Amino acid sequence: MLPPAYDYAGVAVFALTGALAGARDRHDIVTFWFFAVVTGVGGGTLRDLLIGAPVFWIGDPTYLAIGLAAALIVWFAAPHLERAKTLIWLDAVGLAVYAVIGAAKALLWSVNPLTAIAMGVLTACFGGVIRDVLAEQPSALLKREITISAALTAAGGFVALQAGGVPSYWAPAVGVLTGFGLRAGAIHYGWALPAFGGGRDEGKA
Repeated sequence: MLPPAYDYAGVAVFALTGALAGARDRHDIVTFWFFAVVTGVGGGTLRDLLIGAPVFWIGDPTYLAIGLAAALIVWFAAPHLERAKTLIWLDAVGLAVYAVIGAAKALLWSVNPLTAIAMGVLTACFGGVIRDVLAEQPSALLKREITISAALTAAGGFVALQAGGVPSYWAPAVGVLTGFGLRAGAIHYGWALPAFGGGRDEGKA
């Protein structure tokens, strides 16, 4: 089982992206908090419901406090964070971290490895989908960007390393780094998977 600090870190990163989405539309501080909490816990909540686990944040008010802290940080620092394109990079970090966290939680509840990988991807992506819907922004999942593939790489790498007997402190780190590296390459270099029908379209052009 991963230390609670991993889970808190994953929620904190996604909570910051939720609060930044609220800042982009100039909402009030309470809405910042709402965006932060829903984005931070959304994916993990759906995962827990699907695998039959107690919803992780219900009995731990720390997660609500993390959301409030994220909202306050963004409230005072949003202009600087927006100039640094913080939202997209925080989203990349959160995607990789939460994919590993989601897969680890599923394995802990005796879910088979393939389903655990799927739970990792869902955990990583669903909070961002909720954030984008609330902010009325097009989801990155609907763009030709490497997003789901990065979460799949992080979760799949972690599960494979766990199955291979790699020490528990290395497996999550390698999973996070590989998933983040793929997503970072997509952001910086524009990496994308081939689109369906791309060859036929190019031939017509």
